Amino acid sequence: MKNALGRAGQVLSWLVVLAVLAVLAVAVVVPRVTGATPYTVLTGSMEPAYPPGTLVVVRPVPPEELGTGDVVTYQLESGEAPVATHRVVAVSADLTGEISFTTQGDANDAPDPQPVRPVQVKGELWYSVPYLGHVNNLLSGSQRQVAVYLIGSLLLGYAAFMFTSSVRDRKRSRCDAASTGDGAGASKESLVG
Repeated sequence: MKNALGRAGQVLSWLVVLAVLAVLAVAVVVPRVTGATPYTVLTGSMEPAYPPGTLVVVRPVPPEELGTGDVVTYQLESGEAPVATHRVVAVSADLTGEISFTTQGDANDAPDPQPVRPVQVKGELWYSVPYLGHVNNLLSGSQRQVAVYLIGSLLLGYAAFMFTSSVRDRKRSRCDAASTGDGAGASKESLVG
């Protein structure tokens, strides 16, 4: 019984480790490696698909590849930090051939008042993870970096501990089996001899 509980504890521990690693990969590693950017949905304008607290990861795409129905994250004012994530509902071009996008939140009754120029577009929605945006909001950029390193170090330390514990337990089991086997072998020899 004790052995079964120990194994169940190990399996549960490894599942937790793998889940944390998966979250870190989805939220930090994949975006960083691919040049994508994670953002957090703050309002209900894209409900029900992307409620507040959803982490959306957007990747840069050429403006000519964007079309009606695509979800984009764009700067509200060109060159300014605040962004919105809305769906493209129309694509148009002016007399000079410059493209602009009309966007609208899925939950909004009307399109956004200002057209979005290509220079404002940060990227197209690549994937999203519900609720993970809340964690993203709690940490600033430098705090997030420290948290990733800290969690990564803790996970590596835990993995090393589990590995060495497993090796130690195997050696102990072999020693116990060998000592039990020697004792049984000796008694057989004395009976035979």
